[in-house]
Amino acid sequence: MDPGVKSSNKTALRWLFERVGAATTWILLSVGLGLIGGVLLIFQARFLARIVHGAFIENLAIDVLQPYFYILVGIIILRSFLGWARGVCGFYAGANIRQEVRMALLEHLFSLGPSFTSRQSTGALACTALEHVEGLHDFYAFYLPQLALAVMIPAAILAFVFPYSWAAGTLLLVTAPLVPLFMILVGMGAESISQRHFQALARMSAYFLDVLQGLPTLKLFNRSKGVEKTIAAVSNNYRIKTMAVLRVAFLSSAVLEFFSSVSIALVAIYLGMSYLGYFSFGLYGTPLSLEVGFFILLLAPDFYFPLRELGTHYHARAAAVGAAEEILKTLSVRRTQVQTELITPEKTDVIHIHCQEVYLEYDNGRLPALRGVSFDFKTGEQVTLVGASGAGKTTILNLLLGFLQPDKGRILVNDIPLAALAPDNWRENIAWIGQRPVLFHGTIKENILLGRPKASAGEIEQAAGRAGVLAFSMHLTEGLETQVGELGQGLSRGQAQRVALARAFIKNAPLLLLDEPTAGLDVENETLVVSALKEFCQDRTVLTLTHRLENIRSADRILVLDNGIVVEQGSYLELMAAGGVFSRLVNRF
Repeated sequence: MDPGVKSSNKTALRWLFERVGAATTWILLSVGLGLIGGVLLIFQARFLARIVHGAFIENLAIDVLQPYFYILVGIIILRSFLGWARGVCGFYAGANIRQEVRMALLEHLFSLGPSFTSRQSTGALACTALEHVEGLHDFYAFYLPQLALAVMIPAAILAFVFPYSWAAGTLLLVTAPLVPLFMILVGMGAESISQRHFQALARMSAYFLDVLQGLPTLKLFNRSKGVEKTIAAVSNNYRIKTMAVLRVAFLSSAVLEFFSSVSIALVAIYLGMSYLGYFSFGLYGTPLSLEVGFFILLLAPDFYFPLRELGTHYHARAAAVGAAEEILKTLSVRRTQVQTELITPEKTDVIHIHCQEVYLEYDNGRLPALRGVSFDFKTGEQVTLVGASGAGKTTILNLLLGFLQPDKGRILVNDIPLAALAPDNWRENIAWIGQRPVLFHGTIKENILLGRPKASAGEIEQAAGRAGVLAFSMHLTEGLETQVGELGQGLSRGQAQRVALARAFIKNAPLLLLDEPTAGLDVENETLVVSALKEFCQDRTVLTLTHRLENIRSADRILVLDNGIVVEQGSYLELMAAGGVFSRLVNRF
């Protein structure tokens, strides 16, 4: 195995064991129940051997043996219950871990923010949060409890066998390591195979999501049939990776069954030879009775059974390691460094933002975005940010939202560094409307309430009215209680934008950030949105990213970005008269 892969596997395995804390109680319960079941299995063999010996050697009547039958049935029923209880404990152990890891993933993704997720495949991230996390379940539900039982139950069986025959006990003890030894040998490459399997699943998920989202484009360009071959190739690649994992699982099971069967046969041969008189050692000088020999023979398969079960679940370990490596790729992405002690200032309508020589680069310095940007936003000022694509407009927006931190320079909010402000507290002062409104599954009312969850019914209706939502929702069957599908399904682009606008209205924040709020809207919807925004923007600090000439004209001040630098600033008339970069951009519009 490649040293890098081996090191990665060790890191993933260590991470898996570090997560045990969330499921310790359920794992211990599962082990305890399994151990009780193992001890009952020994007594089950003991009573069965007693019944056979009493019936065929001692010729005991059925009435004498009947109590043993009742006890035997009771043990079987109790073991069945314990097996069910172990399954329940295993489920909750896995569920607790999955919940903890999934929440850690979501928290980490939230902390990385849109600046990270926008550069990732949505399908791959969804696969990590869902399928990869699900891949951890069997490790905690089955493998870890069985790891303990694979030692405890054989040890308990040896404690019952050695008092009768040290030779049979030694034979079991010597052959026992063969099962885990070959289990490890067969499964050595299983981790890397499982990782490739999860990677193929992530690629397939990402590709299928891209195809579904781009289906209208594929249809319009008559390329849907061509995509079928790619889908077939991606699916076939996933099939091959899946079969590789199953091949290892079946191979390990076959090898373990073979060696455990050979070991059981050796014990059977020893017992048979002892009955035939070829062997006389290992019995402490006491002749071997049918009851004792049958008891030992019944215990032999049960001695290897926990080890075989561990081998069966060994592929769960490999799958969990592979899944953990993929999860760690996301969790290991460095978060933006923040101060340990954050300031929570009192809420105020006075927002003064000062940017001082801000530099920021993407992709470890290979993609410079901002190069010494400086500007001021005063309370109540409406500023428009313009520039060609890639000039750095969205980067500035992400900096103000706290999704990015400058490499050099700083941003001051009321003379306090933005990096020192508690992010949640700072974002309470911001209302944001993007060019692609995101509506979540739920009602129109619930989507508006994202702006302020505790808003009253009157405030919701007022915000909906000001944003023009009531104008179209009153024609819907359930009004504001109308269900909205994925990504605003059921509403037009203009209607979705007005819902987003109502969300901003109800938040009533002193700072408003607008990212092309009228992009993609028809003339009617654009007029409605612009009219609502003009009313809402009064007496607020507003930063707008736009190419719309109407919005550019009405701004108090315009900042012109070019290659990450503020090259011009001033009013519309001043910049047009200067005949510089802004003038060329306007003429291009």
